[in-house]
Amino acid sequence: MGQSAGVLADDDIDFNRDIRLILSAKCFQCHGPDARSREADLRLDTQEGLFGADDSSGVVIPHAINESELFRRLTSEDEVEQMPPADSDIEMTDAEIATLKKWIESGANWAGHWAYIPPEMPEIPAVESNNEDLTDIDHFILQTLQANELGLSPVADPITLVRRLSFDLTGLPPDPAQVAAFLTHPSEQEYEQLVDRLLASPHFGERLAMYWLDLVRYGDTIGYHSDAPQHISPYRDYVIDSFNSNKPFDQFTREQLAGDLLESPTEEQIIATGYNRLNKKTEEGGAQPEEYLTKHAADRVRTTSGAWLGVTLGCAECHDHKYDPFSAKDFYSMAAFFSDIQEVGYYRSGKHDPYIELGVDDKLIKLQFRLEDQLSELRNPAKEDRSLTSEERASKIKEVEEQLKVHKQKLETAVNNGRKSMITVAVEPREMRVLPRGNWLDKTGEVVQAALPESLVPAQQSSDRLTRLDLANWLVSEENPLTARVFMNRMWKLFYGHGLSRRLDDVGSQGEWPTHPELLDYLAIDFHSNGWDIKRAIKNLVMTKTYRQTSIASPELLKRDPENRLLARQSRWRLDAEMIRDNALATSGLLVRTVGGESVKPYQPAGYWQHLNFPTRTWEHDKNENQYRRGLYVFWQRTFLHPSLLAFDAPSREECTAERPISNTPKAALILLNDPSFVEAARCFAVHSLEENNNLFITDRIESLWTSALTRPASSTEQQFLLELFETEHQYYQQHPEAAAELLSVGMQPTPEQLDPVEVASWTSVTRAIMNLHEFITRN
Repeated sequence: MGQSAGVLADDDIDFNRDIRLILSAKCFQCHGPDARSREADLRLDTQEGLFGADDSSGVVIPHAINESELFRRLTSEDEVEQMPPADSDIEMTDAEIATLKKWIESGANWAGHWAYIPPEMPEIPAVESNNEDLTDIDHFILQTLQANELGLSPVADPITLVRRLSFDLTGLPPDPAQVAAFLTHPSEQEYEQLVDRLLASPHFGERLAMYWLDLVRYGDTIGYHSDAPQHISPYRDYVIDSFNSNKPFDQFTREQLAGDLLESPTEEQIIATGYNRLNKKTEEGGAQPEEYLTKHAADRVRTTSGAWLGVTLGCAECHDHKYDPFSAKDFYSMAAFFSDIQEVGYYRSGKHDPYIELGVDDKLIKLQFRLEDQLSELRNPAKEDRSLTSEERASKIKEVEEQLKVHKQKLETAVNNGRKSMITVAVEPREMRVLPRGNWLDKTGEVVQAALPESLVPAQQSSDRLTRLDLANWLVSEENPLTARVFMNRMWKLFYGHGLSRRLDDVGSQGEWPTHPELLDYLAIDFHSNGWDIKRAIKNLVMTKTYRQTSIASPELLKRDPENRLLARQSRWRLDAEMIRDNALATSGLLVRTVGGESVKPYQPAGYWQHLNFPTRTWEHDKNENQYRRGLYVFWQRTFLHPSLLAFDAPSREECTAERPISNTPKAALILLNDPSFVEAARCFAVHSLEENNNLFITDRIESLWTSALTRPASSTEQQFLLELFETEHQYYQQHPEAAAELLSVGMQPTPEQLDPVEVASWTSVTRAIMNLHEFITRN
């Protein structure tokens, strides 16, 4: 894969790093893989196309700039010969032309695209350091830094480290006990023990699931037309449980793509096949089933190639790929793997779409039998209308019987109508053919069988029809150069803020050359050769000195490396949408930490669903503990995503999403300030402080609240600001008690009657200010 970014001397030109992206962006559209749009029968995406059969008959002649037709055309002033053509709206910059000139003059080295070449285990670089705790990963980072006359930044303070680890590994703020333990002994051993405890937390699986559900476009609704609900939440539980149990990634892959094809599949493995049913669906009465079967097939190809391979194979649905070596035949051959899935092209819950009804716990059934026994043993039941000596006693019997009926109904619902989940059932495969321009009505295309992309697996010979299990096995095989690289590149992003290759959704020709290619190869091979062990791989990432650096950059470092590509510091970023809400609920003490279960409905603005039709619906928020579940479990309405999720850039999950954008908008600030979930959390945070520490001085209470929310102590300036805020708000609410009552009415949680409403409202203003700080929603 060549040398690491920053290690190459200024005069060195690397084809993959410096040349391929120029050719891909400016030339491949007319001189690339797509034969239909290729001009002059010239390919610039292959070695033979550039150099000819003998390195002397192509458009590039190494070391001979004046004999290279490519350079002559790029610098020609003749409008007929000039490339790119003047009317193409594509322009080659002077810097790009200079780079190409230097490349040709230096010998025009060439290499296959880095992501499609099987990785090789590199040697661990030797570096100058007295630190004996450096990991192999640190050596790769330091090699680049030292080549640029830089070094690692200092280790972050213990409070920042424990907060960083907690958010990164669980998506939640740190437990006070964890903070106290680490601050007492911030040693290497204690750090590793903290990492191990967080990896063992049941909330680790929830954190990883947030990202995986984006990739596989998990949603609680069907996406098209009515965007009706669908039974799929047990699949989400499967994902959480898989990460928590450290299920090997290769097994995780096989179960989702082909769990139904495994020998004697378990209920869990059948639930895993819900992955194949996450595509968008329609229940429109006039829908053409064949059209939607085509849409389903294309959706699965886009998602599977995006989630596991990190390539844009979906671009080959209507024609050969413009930039990467994927043909339309490759696209439909991949779709053929999924042609055995039982479906009819339109969605009818429980009628045409197979689902599994989850088993009910034996304890629940025993409770039902006990209830039946107790009901039968009731003496003089009210329904027999017998005379009783006491009206009070008769009333009591009726009351108890009504309560028993309610409990009986709940048990019967749980036993007889347990949770359902859509699954995959294999049937005789449907015929799959290439659809010219993606037109499902055009039957002139070649009939294809299930096959892997020819550019990645050139010699495919099998008399047997390949299945989804064959596809899954190849995805996690040594012969596939992509899956391990793509997964570890994305894991690097989760813990360092950006991938080693920045384009998480595309490692193809339109992607970006990795900043540390040998490190990415090392991570991929280490992951694959150690049993696809996810927790081990993640532990290796967070145990490095590179991970533990401060995110505070000196002016000089910001000037030299503003985008932190050399990793001379840690990165900081705003928390994901779900984690922002989780953080508020956890800080306030409201968070219900139950893992798994059905989707939940927190507060949502009235009328938000007014344009959701067929039929019209209203959002009924949960009125029990489900109101305070983690954001991961919020009902994911694809066409009307919950506003607080939307404001903080959560995706609709209509398509595979490898990276969320991070925006900074007034709408997000208004959500933090006014959304009932956040207002209620701030009020309960204040109430908790008043109940637990009723005799604290004002300044001590401010310090307590600040530390609880941000882990660190407040500065004198911060203390003074909040003190002035409290005094101002206290005076206001004394004069406007109705405003205090209105503030305290937000949310379901009652305010204890013994507390003064003016005090609660005033302290709620303080907690709202703290919970609206940039630091509160930021991972440092």
